[in-house]
Amino acid sequence: MLDYAAFPEQRQDRIRQILQQQGRVVCAELAKQMKVSEHTIRRDLHELSKEGICKKVYGGAVLQLADAGTFIGREQQNHAKKEQIAQKAATLVKAGSCLFMDTGTTNLALARALPADLALTVVTNSPAIAAELLRHPLCEVIITGGQIQRASGGTVDSTATRQIQGMIFDQAFIGGCAMDPEMGLTGFDFADCAFKKAVIAQSNQTLVALTTDKIPGVARFVVATCSDIDVLVVEADLESDVIAAFAAQEVRIVSA
Repeated sequence: MLDYAAFPEQRQDRIRQILQQQGRVVCAELAKQMKVSEHTIRRDLHELSKEGICKKVYGGAVLQLADAGTFIGREQQNHAKKEQIAQKAATLVKAGSCLFMDTGTTNLALARALPADLALTVVTNSPAIAAELLRHPLCEVIITGGQIQRASGGTVDSTATRQIQGMIFDQAFIGGCAMDPEMGLTGFDFADCAFKKAVIAQSNQTLVALTTDKIPGVARFVVATCSDIDVLVVEADLESDVIAAFAAQEVRIVSA
């Protein structure tokens, strides 16, 4: 068995591997597994965080996810999984309600999954989602104005923010780049994250639908803590300990 105490590079490689597999690590568990002190593990995590591999949190670290690129580039990634999650999320939409549907490829799949006979009002900052919802004859569609951001595929500037501040939503489906029980929902673009915060402030219920490759993990900017999120819709294969951690934060988990 490798002596991790004597080979710091191999020890850090193993920590990278665990982060990629599990999304987070705990100092005490790593120290016991590798037969080194927790101080040594914290020093390793500090080095890995400087490389952008992880973000240190209380008692350990969380995987730092890479920016997934533009809306167009993301649309075909994990397509089948997004459709599966969207079908489940669609069952949570309340008939006759006014909801906000945030830009994002999973929410685009949700727009496609909504029943044709469902009557509701949808406000969105995504031209792609608005165009899809026009196929639903009983859906009133409102789109926010402003410049379309290429990365997110939606409007997130001051014009869009001012418009949604005059609305109250029964539900808001918010997109994100990563989510963690401790760090909450995070994203890579500051303006996009600020806009999402403004939407959440106007909503009675906040729902997030994510593929499991984004959980657990962190991006650069916090969108919302777990206390701000009511429902998380995920694939059925999410690890049980991660589900328990979200449940401890009073986030309702709905498995697709």
